[in-house]
Amino acid sequence: MNIALCHFRVGETDGVSLEMEKWKKVLKELGHRVYLLAGSLGEEEGIVLEELHYQHPVNNKFVANAYDRLSDYPDAEAFREDVLAFAARIEEALCRAIDEYKLDMLVPNNIWSLGWGLPAGIAFAEVARKRNIACIAHNHDFHWERTRYSNPTDACISDWLEQYFPPKLPNVKQVVINKIAQEELLKRTGQPSTVVPNVFDFTAPAWTLDDYNGDFRKVIGVKDNDILFLQATRIAERKAIELAIDLAAEVGKPDNMKLLKESPLYDGRMLGDDGEIVLVLAGLQEASAAYVEGLNRRAERQKVKLLYINEWIEATRVTRNGKKLYSLWDAYVHADFITYPSVLEGWGNQFLEGLYAKKPMAVYEYPVYGTDIKPCGFHIVSLGSEHTVDEEGLVHVESKVMEAAGREVLRYLQDGEFRNARMEQNFRLGEERYSYDALKQILTGLFKTPVSKS
Repeated sequence: MNIALCHFRVGETDGVSLEMEKWKKVLKELGHRVYLLAGSLGEEEGIVLEELHYQHPVNNKFVANAYDRLSDYPDAEAFREDVLAFAARIEEALCRAIDEYKLDMLVPNNIWSLGWGLPAGIAFAEVARKRNIACIAHNHDFHWERTRYSNPTDACISDWLEQYFPPKLPNVKQVVINKIAQEELLKRTGQPSTVVPNVFDFTAPAWTLDDYNGDFRKVIGVKDNDILFLQATRIAERKAIELAIDLAAEVGKPDNMKLLKESPLYDGRMLGDDGEIVLVLAGLQEASAAYVEGLNRRAERQKVKLLYINEWIEATRVTRNGKKLYSLWDAYVHADFITYPSVLEGWGNQFLEGLYAKKPMAVYEYPVYGTDIKPCGFHIVSLGSEHTVDEEGLVHVESKVMEAAGREVLRYLQDGEFRNARMEQNFRLGEERYSYDALKQILTGLFKTPVSKS
């Protein structure tokens, strides 16, 4: 088949773009011809529909008037007519692409699940209905999961969200990324769906210490004998990085540091008198200034050394203006422990990265982790599944939970045999459940089963 994987943008580092690349690779291995279709392509090749651009000024105006304040139109009817006119432009462009590339199937990613692109969702549904083309809706996030889309400014927007996000058509099959979304979609719309989890290439060459990344610690300001806790996610409120600070503080208590200094670490290093625990934040800063200030205050109060190193991290290794930059994988190589304290995730790409890197992880058991991932039996250091939020908007878990987590971390830092055995078990489980081969098995069934065109 000729298949178009469709989104507002591709070729970037957002989760949807990354998963589309994985689907593209697997579908090509299954013998399909696969195109990327989006408003922007980054460095990728594909089909550009400019009206789909994630930051198209016309769509930005629609979003502001739909969910913030209807301020650019004399009334709701004028707004409605403008959205439908733009939808007609997208519909026409999409039909041209279908004809030019002889497309047999469309796979809209989030186009039918988020309320971001109202005209795009309408246009794709109209094309699906009029052309009767087979579609698989890959829904990563739904509008009802986001407060941004919860209070539309007019009833017509609510009607569109109900009718098109996602549409209920016989030639459209629904895919979701977790069991919670599957249950909610069925409850809200009566539509069944297939769960396709995020995956990782477990056959790729292992991330190892080499000539390029050998100086990574020195460059970012971490000593060879320091214990490096890596927070690999973006810096955002829902990532609850404050729990990583609390864990570093717990492990760094005097009695625990005394234990760590008495004998070699898991890899034979000695902590020495000047060795310390350093929490390294590698991700892009996407949080409010108030949240970052709160993190800094929390770290200062608990005497935790924080390093923000995103200026040294790129998607791939590159030298820019004479400055050597590292990939995120280089940071994983040097990490002694991974913190993954997010309280909300649609799935959890960083969890898969930790499995592949064979690094022990502290995980807050966010809802999707509990329903979809925990039953697999991975070895983690649990930060619990319940939390409170203080007046600063920062997350806390009970002290007894953090103390127990600290004790487990100590064992992973001290007992190399225990650590290696458990990380190998995690890797094998990840390979079995969340590899490209696992994705191939799901997609083989999904793309072989006919989509009804009745």
